[in-house]
Amino acid sequence: MQNFTTKIVNLMKSENLYASQGGPIILSQIENEYKHIEAAFHEKGPSYVLWAAKMAVGLQTGVPWVMCKQDDAPDPMINSCNGMRCGETFAGPNSRNKPAIWTENWTSFYQVFGGKPYIRSAQDIAFHVALFVAAKKGSYVNYYMYHGGTNFGRTGSAYVTTSYYDQAPLDEYGLIRQPKWGHLKELHAAIKLCLAPLLSGTYTNLSLGELQEAHVFQGKPEECAAFLVNNNLRSAIVKFQNQSYELPKYQLVSCQIARVKSSTLQRLALNIIQDQQHQSQCSIQLNNGKHFRMLSLTLKRHL
Repeated sequence: MQNFTTKIVNLMKSENLYASQGGPIILSQIENEYKHIEAAFHEKGPSYVLWAAKMAVGLQTGVPWVMCKQDDAPDPMINSCNGMRCGETFAGPNSRNKPAIWTENWTSFYQVFGGKPYIRSAQDIAFHVALFVAAKKGSYVNYYMYHGGTNFGRTGSAYVTTSYYDQAPLDEYGLIRQPKWGHLKELHAAIKLCLAPLLSGTYTNLSLGELQEAHVFQGKPEECAAFLVNNNLRSAIVKFQNQSYELPKYQLVSCQIARVKSSTLQRLALNIIQDQQHQSQCSIQLNNGKHFRMLSLTLKRHL
């Protein structure tokens, strides 16, 4: 394994592909979800994790290394989350010096012959991305897959069909698959509006009621990003920064992302609410300096 990893790293270095060399590679990964089988190796499991981490870091790629779903990843190795609902399931970084990153946000699932197709909605993906940013202070989301592919000949794994993740935002031919592609584009455009407080602001979690809360990122006095969450099946009116917000109870719930620009305040407010069908609808109101324009997002949550 060390010989193979060294060979790959040296090949990348020879082409100046790492970000430290001016290239596009910003993150390296060693092992993948080893935690699932670590216990089977008894006392050798944890020692292997330490060895693999030390070996990888010693190759000096100049970019961070990650171990996916490895809660005990040793410093400076970053432990990350894989799955569909990391805004709920991720325990968080195992060190305050590490970011919260989502290395595999499954946009669909591979299809096996004879199996029932799994279609993950754009709304469900968007809901959990927003929740990951708000509740886990997520700073990075990687979509697996963002571009579908094709398993030619016998190159696919056992029982997997020729098409691989064809339900990704870009299908196996590279064509845009709507509404996923456009929906996620709008979501990230909204989040990007408040990068300053999200990346460098102070985070606080405030109670707004028995089942209501706010995830707040406060930057400079005029910069605030707030995610307002209602966990009740009933509508609720909450007060945040001396302004009232109604968080409705309907199956298709109105969640508002509003950016208000004035001499004293810039705010992004995302109201997320769940209902018995775990559905919510979100409308985004953006201020471009002169006019307001309305976008529409639908966030849908599945258990």
